[in-house]
Amino acid sequence: MGSTGHGPLHGVRVVELAGIGPGPFAAMLLADLGADVVRIDRPGGPGLGIDPAHDLTNRNKRSVVLDLKSASGAAAALALAERADILVEGFRPGVAERLGVGPGDCLARNPRLVYGRMTGWGQEGPLAETAGHDIGYVAVTGALGMIGPAGGPPAVPANLLGDYAGGSLYLVVGVLSALQHARTTGEGQVVDAAIVDGTAHLTAMIHAMVAAGAWTDRRGANLLDGGAPFYGVYETADGQYMAVGALEPAFYEEFVRLLGAPGHLPDRGDPAAWAELRERLAARFRERTRAEWTEVFAGSDACVAPVLSLREARDHPHLAARGTFTEEYGTVQPAPAPRFSATPGAVRRPPAAPGADTAAVAREWDVPGLSGLPDPTPTPTPAPTQEER
Repeated sequence: MGSTGHGPLHGVRVVELAGIGPGPFAAMLLADLGADVVRIDRPGGPGLGIDPAHDLTNRNKRSVVLDLKSASGAAAALALAERADILVEGFRPGVAERLGVGPGDCLARNPRLVYGRMTGWGQEGPLAETAGHDIGYVAVTGALGMIGPAGGPPAVPANLLGDYAGGSLYLVVGVLSALQHARTTGEGQVVDAAIVDGTAHLTAMIHAMVAAGAWTDRRGANLLDGGAPFYGVYETADGQYMAVGALEPAFYEEFVRLLGAPGHLPDRGDPAAWAELRERLAARFRERTRAEWTEVFAGSDACVAPVLSLREARDHPHLAARGTFTEEYGTVQPAPAPRFSATPGAVRRPPAAPGADTAAVAREWDVPGLSGLPDPTPTPTPAPTQEER
C-alpha cells in the first residue's frame, strides 16, 4: 500500500484540466511532491487508450468529471480554480478561452492563481495552432538531429526528451517559480511552457561547445554523442549491450585494464584513430556475455554499466538498494523523485479513477455545487482533436 509522506508541497492546491502527455506528467510530479491535485476529467476520458487503473501519471491525484462544454461544468471548474494555487492545462491555444476557463476567467476569480499552459509550439508563433507530437518538436530544435549514429538516421528517444524533459519539467519549474512570486506579491500570472522552448534550452551546453569549436554539428562525431569510442555502447556475446562512459583519463585507464584488450590500443586522443579503437573495443566486448562483463566491471571506476530493459532495471542492485522503483497498489513504478530529508514525497494514492473523488473534493474544497452536478455517463470518445496540444 501507499506511504504516508506528505511532501514539500503539502497544502498546495492544483487543478489539472485533463489532457495527454506532458501536462498529466507535470501534475503527477506536483502530486508526488505533496500537492493536492484535482484532475478535471472529461466525460469519456482523454482518449489515452489504457486502463485508468494503470495510468501512473494519475497517481497521487483525485478526479472529478466535468463537461467543460456545459455552463455548469465550466462554472464548477472556475469554482475550483478560485480555491487553487496552480492550474495546469494542455489545450491548443484558445481552447480554454472558448470553454470559459482561460486565464482571464480564472485570474478574475483568483488573482493569485498561477495558470500553467503546456503546449508543443507555445501560445503564439506560426505553428501555434497546428497539431504536433514530441518527435516534431525535438526535430525543429536540433535536439533530434544530434542523436543517432554517424551515417544513419536520427534515433527516436521515445517521448522522454520533448514531452517530459523539455515540456513537463519546464512547466513544473515555471509554475513553482510563479507560485513563489504569487506568495510574495499576491500576484498570479500565466506560465507559457512550450516543448520547443524547453528542449532548445536543454541544448545550451552543446551550443556553447559549437561556438567554442569543441562540437561538430553532425551526428556521431563528438565526445558525448557516440562519436568517441570511449563513450558509447558495445554489443556482447549474447546480443546484449554494455554502456561505456570512460571520459576522464584515470577512468579510461581503469576501463582498459579491466577490459583486458590484447595489444597496444590506438591513441584515444586522436580522432583519426577512433574508428580503429572502436573496432578493437567492440571485438573484445563480443567475447563475453553482458552478465560476465557486468561482473568484470562491478564496483570499479571504469564507468561501465549494463544496458538494461525497463523490467530488468527495477532489479538492479543499486536501484533496489535505493528504492528507485517501488511496488504500490499492485504496480511496479518509479518512486517519487527527488528526495527530501524533512518532507519526503510518497505514492499516497493509486491512479485516480475518473470522477471517483467528486464528493470528497466538493467537501474539502468547499465547492457545494460540485457534488450536485449530474454525473456524466462515460462513453468512449476518440482522442481529442482541437483540444489536443
